[in-house]
Amino acid sequence: MRQIAARVRTERERRRWTLAQLADASGVSQAMISRIERGESSPTAVVLGKLSAAFQLGVASLLALAEGTPDDAEESAGVRRGAAAAQWRDRATGYRRRQITGPRFPAEVAEIRLPAGARVPYPAAAFAFVRQVVWVLEGRLTFHDGDTVHHLDAGDTIELGEPCERVFVNSGDTECRYAVILTRAAHP
Repeated sequence: MRQIAARVRTERERRRWTLAQLADASGVSQAMISRIERGESSPTAVVLGKLSAAFQLGVASLLALAEGTPDDAEESAGVRRGAAAAQWRDRATGYRRRQITGPRFPAEVAEIRLPAGARVPYPAAAFAFVRQVVWVLEGRLTFHDGDTVHHLDAGDTIELGEPCERVFVNSGDTECRYAVILTRAAHP
């Protein structure tokens, strides 16, 4: 939690934004941002998505920056051990995110575990400046792409188009595991 707190503050200060400016850009209250920056509150997946969108960073980038880059010789050679991968958990929903690629790789790949009954909405701004594919590995994902709803089973993929509000829902009774593959785009 301290690393995320420091990264949010660093990103805000790097842009010379006040708490009010970040609140306006993200739709997250000043009070919540202040609690996150002081390490008094851990952001939910939704709040993290809104802050990432305001910074024009993918959630994976914000988390990777928060975790830092290990100086391990294997990692510098491209080997990443599963136990050493950056992981983050949303305490409110049980959503878990594990970074597969490091910050120097040209695409961000993350493994997501969404518990049964969990629902994670993201604003359209979270998808600006990125191209993204969602690949369901296990379970079933109900994916709201704006007004369109897709029911995705293990092995199914969806390539996301223009930014719009999106919701990831596990309406099943078992965990859903999926991969997110993301690249940066020059414009939304």
